[in-house]
Amino acid sequence: MAFSRQRPLPSPLKYLSYLIALLLLAFAAWHFTRPEPVRVQLAKAERGTVEATVSNTRAGTVKACRRAKLAPPAGGQIAHLLVKKGERVKADQVLLELWNDDLQAQARLAEQQLATTTTRIDEICAVAEQSGNAAARARQLRERGFISPEGLERAEADAKARQASCAAARSEIAQSRSRIDVARAGLRRMVLRAPFDGVVADISGELGEYATPSPPGIPTPPAIDLIDDRCMFVSAPIDEVDAANIKAGQPSRIVLDAIKGKSFAGKVKRVAPYVLELEKQARTVEVEVDFVEPPTAENLLVGYSADVEIVHTSHEKALRIPTQTLLEGKRVLLYRATDGMLEERVVTTGLANWEYTEITGGLNEGDQIVLSLDQAGVKAGARVQPK
Repeated sequence: MAFSRQRPLPSPLKYLSYLIALLLLAFAAWHFTRPEPVRVQLAKAERGTVEATVSNTRAGTVKACRRAKLAPPAGGQIAHLLVKKGERVKADQVLLELWNDDLQAQARLAEQQLATTTTRIDEICAVAEQSGNAAARARQLRERGFISPEGLERAEADAKARQASCAAARSEIAQSRSRIDVARAGLRRMVLRAPFDGVVADISGELGEYATPSPPGIPTPPAIDLIDDRCMFVSAPIDEVDAANIKAGQPSRIVLDAIKGKSFAGKVKRVAPYVLELEKQARTVEVEVDFVEPPTAENLLVGYSADVEIVHTSHEKALRIPTQTLLEGKRVLLYRATDGMLEERVVTTGLANWEYTEITGGLNEGDQIVLSLDQAGVKAGARVQPK
């Protein structure tokens, strides 16, 4: 009887080799088919200054500290226009003169009347002095009995009358001088002078045209617009909800649309004591900000549009992160360097502005958080790679 030969059992090492091969194939498949890590920008939580600021709701305006829209006090025809647009003038310099020949004639007449009155007064007072001397002699003669009592009375009465005439004539001098003052005041009303040093910004009249002062409540174009451009400030509207935080003297930053890439240090000069209600839904408070050092290399012009950022609270050496790294609900995506994964972290915040936010809890100095939150695939649990 023949016995069949039995097959040898597979060796355990052979199964192990199969298992290792399968694991290697699986790892290779996972490695070559897994998604690439998302490349993100990171920002560090670091120490620095965080400021709480207030900005204007609408564009502000650069204004001159002194600006006068001048018009002559009286109406009349422009006889002399002594300045041009853009010309610099000194205080009390004559800018224009209205036709005033009639007033000059009246002033000359008043001066001549004063001269005539003065001459007549000299005559009247000389006669009064002579009458006084005659009365004194009459008293001496009456004491000696050379004249009657009636003669003395007539002499004294005549002296008193002459003295009264002299006094009345002297009062006419004051009247004549007053008439001269009135005539000169009328002439001054026809002459427009600069109230301060400045530059002529605009002229709305020409030679021969009729200039009229503005009636109450009816604004008319000024004859001459004068600007003192040696001193300028920014006037900007601030929302009423932020006005309580603003005080005079607070530091600020000024940005001008016409001067790109630069900001200028400023200081709050004035906060209006009332709220403007030009728009019922957007009430604002006017704030005036002075330049600490006005631009010198740039051409700063009155009327430029400007924005102001007023600093009302500041924390030094605070732990801060870029404001744009914050998600809704005060959350950030923390980068774990150990495994390259993103972790969601809730933080507590302090002061904040458009640039930085103060962190009072939830992060440590040096922690890295995601900056590019709008990138596809950036979320908690995602594997990322820093750019």
